[in-house]
Amino acid sequence: MLNEELTLRKLEILCSFVRTGSLSKTAEELHLSSVSIHKALHSLESGIGCPLFVKEGRQLKALPAAIYLAEASADLLADVDRILKKTRAKSGVEIGQIRLGSMYSLTANIIPRIIMGTKIRRPDLDIDLYLGSNEDLMKRLSEGNVDAVVMAVPTRDLPEGVQVVPLFEDQLFLASSKNNKPDEANIDLSQYQNEKFLTLQDGFATTSGFYEAFQLAGFSPNVVMKVGDIFSLMNMVSGDLGRSLLPGRVMALMGDAIEFTPLLPKYQVTQHIGLMYLQANESNPNILALAAETRMLHRNTTYAVLGK
Repeated sequence: MLNEELTLRKLEILCSFVRTGSLSKTAEELHLSSVSIHKALHSLESGIGCPLFVKEGRQLKALPAAIYLAEASADLLADVDRILKKTRAKSGVEIGQIRLGSMYSLTANIIPRIIMGTKIRRPDLDIDLYLGSNEDLMKRLSEGNVDAVVMAVPTRDLPEGVQVVPLFEDQLFLASSKNNKPDEANIDLSQYQNEKFLTLQDGFATTSGFYEAFQLAGFSPNVVMKVGDIFSLMNMVSGDLGRSLLPGRVMALMGDAIEFTPLLPKYQVTQHIGLMYLQANESNPNILALAAETRMLHRNTTYAVLGK
């Protein structure tokens, strides 16, 4: 049972002592006096009600029970640390780190600009970047495993409590190798029933748009391969393994190896790219800086800049 002698601080002191094996080193690590460390350890021993230490000369040695308690407490303290960080984030208290999720296709242009701009606004902020599909990123955001995401905004079933800051709109193009580029200036997808196609795996926004375009064309495409990231997909298209439908934002990456041809208006699929975060985090100063940078890019970024 818990009592006033058992505190998280004393468990933290125990973990440090077991790791360093020295009262003086523990005191130095935790910025306390050796006397305070000694009192805390014996108080912990009293609160638990079993021997944790033995004196060997002038040294204090941890018994197996203390080592077990320290190892188990390390996981407990890590869990408490995560809980406190999430609590601070939800209450809007500033922390020096933000976890940002993004689609792979945005990492060559947009994401570096967002990160650099946000860092200028908040120089001490650390930004951890996580890449994944739309489905994976939305799951991470809903579960609190990332603080914000930049991705294609779902056209339906957007979870309640999610804030959206628009960034830009993008469209899908027929992507072909330079050796197999089409003759027409605008693509009638209904004429491509016998072509081989490549696409991303399920869960990506571009995959959803891919099948939506072919649904508008009235047939199911002959998909010969699905891959896990858009860069591999572009390499395969450039190698003439098949055609695909790719967003215009990647045009600048491989426009010399891939021919991007617009679809006829009746087959065009538009992606709305934006920053999303939970409404509970909207007062977090780091989220506010990220949103402000996104709004600035939205004002200054034209579709042509993204590669059209």
